[in-house]
This record gives sequence, C-alpha cells and structure tokens, in this order.
Amino acid sequence: MTTTAPLTWYGPLQFPDRAGLTLWQFARAQRLGLIPGPDAVGGRWSAAAFDDALDRIHTIRQAVGAMPDVGAVRAEEHLAEHFTMTVHSGTAAELARRGHLPVVGDHKGHPLYCGLTLENLTDRRKVARASTAGQLHMRDAAAKLLGIRESDLDHLVRAGLLTHAATARSSWNKRDVVLLYRQADLDRVSRSRRIDWAAVRATPKGRRSPLAALPTKKRQTAGR
Repeated sequence: MTTTAPLTWYGPLQFPDRAGLTLWQFARAQRLGLIPGPDAVGGRWSAAAFDDALDRIHTIRQAVGAMPDVGAVRAEEHLAEHFTMTVHSGTAAELARRGHLPVVGDHKGHPLYCGLTLENLTDRRKVARASTAGQLHMRDAAAKLLGIRESDLDHLVRAGLLTHAATARSSWNKRDVVLLYRQADLDRVSRSRRIDWAAVRATPKGRRSPLAALPTKKRQTAGR
C-alpha cells in the first residue's frame, strides 16, 4: 500500500488535495471559519494547521454541504427540482434581493449564489413569492402584460417609471442585448396614479400616446 508522505507546509492546492476536499469545499470552509487563513510564509499553511483540519475533516465536510456555489440558472433548476414547482428565471436574483440567498462571488461578471443556503432552503413560500415577483419578461411580453403598446412601454422607461432588471443575449444574434423587466416592477407601475391607464390602453395604433407627455428623467452626472 502506497502512502503519501506528510509535507512541512501546504499550499492552496496541496491542502485541499491532501485533505480530500474539492476546491469549492476548501474555499467555503475558509469562508465559514472552519479552516483558518494561511499561517506560513508565502500564503501557505503549516503542517500543524493542516493536521488540525484533518482531525476535524468529517465535521468540516458536513458543515460545507454538498452543493457548490452556482449561477442563477443552476440555482433555479435546483429549486425547481427540490420543491417540484415552476421556478421562473429571475427567482435567484429576487431571493438575493429579499435577503434569502447570499451572493458570494461572481463568474465572468455573473453572480454566484451560495450553494449552502440553497441546500438548506426549506421555505417553499419564499421561493414561490420570489418566483412570482422576480419573473423576467422581454419588452414585448412586458407591454402585453400591462395591456399597452411597446412604444408606450418605451415612454415609461424614458420617464424613469420603469427600469429593466436584467439583460440577456438575443437567441437570434448573440451580440444583441435584450432588456428584461421584472414582474414586481410591472405590477408597481401598473398601480401608478400618474397614469390614466384607460386612456393609454384606448389609444389606437398610429396615434400619439398620452405617455408621450411624461417628462424625460434626467440622467445623473457621475460625481454629483
């Protein structure tokens, strides 16, 4: 039987490899304070620190869980499978917005959500509410939900009454960016007393929208 000789120090790759941890488990264990930061020269760990962690390895594995930190798509797939329910795109971001799902990093500019929190999330109602409020809609679908023309929606955006919550790449041309609007924002603007919705919805195609009279929101200048 071949045995691996102990080292006098352990780097950020040797430590998890010798301890039988994946890199994400190792990173999470450090984030949770289960494994201390480097205590040796060059950002490495001493043999004593390694041995201490090895003595607690079963506890560490249990504490860090089985699910790595993931992006929105994988998080929403997990929630749909776990709760056997429809989970709309935008749910992960909505859970984070409500303080139920921490963002712990990013990958290529996209947020990574805490896998440990996802693994331990048991409140179906929180997920259902976030799925409803956070559901994302493209411009045409958002206008249809409000019962208005797409040009009317553009006036709402121009006036600062509605702002997109996320973006995506077009399925037709990957270089084009598609703006996505959140259901809760559409619900909010639909209750605005500044707008005569009956008049807007009654305006026929080709006629000037009543929303055209809304003042354009001034853009804030950086540094002010």
